[in-house]
Amino acid sequence: MIKKISLLVLVFATAFSLEAQVQTPAPSPYSKVKQTVGLTDVVLEYSRPSMKGRKIFGGLVPYDTMWRTGANARTKITFDDDIIINGDTLKKGTYAIFTKPKAEAWKVYFYTDHAGGGVPNDWSDAKVALTVTAQPQEMPMPIQTFTMTFDDLTDEGATLGMLWENTYVGVPFKVPTDAKATESITKLMAGPSANDYYNSAGYYRRTGKDLNQALTWINKAVTINEKAWWMKREKALILAGLGKKKEAIAAATESMKGAEAAGNANWVEMNKKSIAEWSAK
Repeated sequence: MIKKISLLVLVFATAFSLEAQVQTPAPSPYSKVKQTVGLTDVVLEYSRPSMKGRKIFGGLVPYDTMWRTGANARTKITFDDDIIINGDTLKKGTYAIFTKPKAEAWKVYFYTDHAGGGVPNDWSDAKVALTVTAQPQEMPMPIQTFTMTFDDLTDEGATLGMLWENTYVGVPFKVPTDAKATESITKLMAGPSANDYYNSAGYYRRTGKDLNQALTWINKAVTINEKAWWMKREKALILAGLGKKKEAIAAATESMKGAEAAGNANWVEMNKKSIAEWSAK
């Protein structure tokens, strides 16, 4: 009986300890900022320490020493396009941001190994995708909490800002807005692609919609991409659905020859079976 009571007390105590976890604010709160620059999405994730009466640069953050640029987990920035900084290309992806502050200039490092916390003990120059020199500017008022910003926004770029104590450091970057906009306009004005017509025709056939419209679309697809034997297979199926068996066999034969040249045995066999089926009727 005593053992049962002790076990019951232990169960209740464990349950209480799980339910009664204390929640307190983080000393350096996490922040996530998503900014669209032109047509490029940029996501910044970092933690924000505060001054709390301390001297920051040249004190808490020593000069000429690598700094994690924030607190807790590594500060991360993600670009969904290649960008340009000082004429150099930084490939799209996620990077940790490390900095080496000095009174006269900062070094800003975009580091490919963005997981973990703090500056890596096994720092590798091979993982530095890009290094930038930035000039610190004195602020007219103290910034109590470390802050990162996207400033000077235009269609073509922005400035990644870092503010703390009485210091502002900015890293301007450019985004490929004009190239992306031009590509989008060109693609739209050129009209549907062969794949657009092919996918639309296939959807109409599979869902029992207007097969004559599907045939019009698949003919356009095959005209644009004459070597697409898989599209000719779709044309054969649509023709068969319309009762045009002779034309369906001809399209399936072309598809089969293309599949044979491509070494796709499955599509060869599918076309053979269809040709045999349609020939027997």
